[in-house]
Amino acid sequence: MSDDQVTIKLTSDEALVLSHWLENLQMTDLSRVVDDPAVWAPIHRIAGTLDKALPELFGPDYAQRLEAARGRLQRED
Repeated sequence: MSDDQVTIKLTSDEALVLSHWLENLQMTDLSRVVDDPAVWAPIHRIAGTLDKALPELFGPDYAQRLEAARGRLQRED
C-alpha cells in the first residue's frame, strides 16, 4: 500500500459548503447514496479534516455564513 498523499485546495467558501453537504451525507444511510464502501473512509476523512479547519462551523452565525458562501459560489458559475 502506498503512503503517498494528495492535497486538495479549496476556498473557504468551497470548504464551508462542502462541509455542510458532507455532514448531511453522513447523516443519511451512506449505503443508499454511495454504493462502494471503500469510498466511505475518504468521505469521513475529508469531513473530519474540514471540521477541524473551519471554526465557523460552530459559530452562532453559521447559517448566515453558509448562505453567503453559497450565494458567492453560485454567482461564480
